[in-house]
Amino acid sequence: MDWTNQVVLVTGGTGSFGRKFVEIMLRDFKPGKMIIFSRDELKQHEMRISGFDHIDLRYFIGDVRDLNRLRRAMQGVDIVVHAAALKQVPACEYNPMEAIKTNILGSSNVIEAALDAGVSKVMALSTDKAVNPINLYGATKLAAEKLFVQSNAYAGGKATRYSSVRYGNVVGSRGSVIPVFLKQRNKKKLTITDERMTRFWITLYQGVGFVIRCIEQMQGGEVFVPKIPSMKIVDIAKVIAPDAELEAIGIRAGEKLHEVLIHEDEARVTVELEDMFVVQPSEALWFGHAWQDIGQPLAEGFRYASDSNSEWLTLDQIKEIVSQIEAEQLESQVV
Repeated sequence: MDWTNQVVLVTGGTGSFGRKFVEIMLRDFKPGKMIIFSRDELKQHEMRISGFDHIDLRYFIGDVRDLNRLRRAMQGVDIVVHAAALKQVPACEYNPMEAIKTNILGSSNVIEAALDAGVSKVMALSTDKAVNPINLYGATKLAAEKLFVQSNAYAGGKATRYSSVRYGNVVGSRGSVIPVFLKQRNKKKLTITDERMTRFWITLYQGVGFVIRCIEQMQGGEVFVPKIPSMKIVDIAKVIAPDAELEAIGIRAGEKLHEVLIHEDEARVTVELEDMFVVQPSEALWFGHAWQDIGQPLAEGFRYASDSNSEWLTLDQIKEIVSQIEAEQLESQVV
């Protein structure tokens, strides 16, 4: 795929993912134009003065809750990456209607605006918490996934296609446990919710690279799931502060012991490739099913969960990840 003539819009473009996505796209793929669509003028200003002042970069203030503003922003756009969301689980639990307005109704607005503007491809970011959700954040992301799959039917004979990527916790992103542990380290006590807890982990760089590759390959209606390692929360704590006391504070409301990226019922329509799984549309859409001729079907009862994953990060690998995050934090303080 040739990106050089493409106009790319990123909702939530000032977030952790958005910033890294824009950085990599401008450096390695050089699209014709990139548009940051977000609602916080301060974050846009801070992003611009921190090195994101490229000649092909535009900043567009708007909220995904505002359909008319999205329609205006998407004029002439070829590709949309939908990364805007309320994602802090406790905040979504306490403010349920706000989460629904942004994560579900906002996603619906992105879909409508993209169709009206004739956007070619729309890729939404999802999460492992959308699988068998037990909190509102996960439920809203599941609903958003369903919207993006089924909206391919609305496109009809038009060129617009919608897909999603679904992956686990992003190492070092806002809300990640690693920055929290780094702050607590000096106090010689780290708070963990449960010693048995496991999570899927992916770096920001890997996540962005996966999204770009999936945009290039998407047909519409798929949910792309990368093959990524698991990590034990206690192992992170041991690496960051090996001599610190671990205080178990109990699982928070809406939190799971282990996360799932593909559940058993989805496995029936999922195929496995070398580095990812593709969940094909279960409904009779007229595209999105060609993956069954490329990948391998999954065994009956297959379940892709963080506690039964075949790939785990070693302590040395965790040390390397933590070192990179510390270096990035130090660099940002210097800047």
